[in-house]
Amino acid sequence: MADPHRPAHLLAGALGFMGVLHFAVPKPFDALIPASLPGSRRAWTYGSGVAELAVAAAVAVPRTRRLGGLAAALLFLGVFPGNVKMAVDAKTTPQRAVAWGRLPLQWPLIAWALKVRDRA
Repeated sequence: MADPHRPAHLLAGALGFMGVLHFAVPKPFDALIPASLPGSRRAWTYGSGVAELAVAAAVAVPRTRRLGGLAAALLFLGVFPGNVKMAVDAKTTPQRAVAWGRLPLQWPLIAWALKVRDRA
């Protein structure tokens, strides 16, 4: 029988992995931050990494999973403008193709997060 918590654990792992990447390899994330935001791009990168790690923890813990799933959906929605910026700013054809191709993937991520919320 399949583990009913598996979708939540996979979502928490994906969020945690991306959160760690914000600290381990911050430069690509810095490029997603609009210059119009106050403060340094690196501070925003680290802040969003902390947010992803916090959401990952909330999704991983059964007691907070419902709220964590909603927070994950909102996080995926919130980073969408940065992903659009990455697509618009892409310099090469392969970069552009990858960046534009990944935009529609935000919607399944949002649906996944809401499913985790609803099953909590």
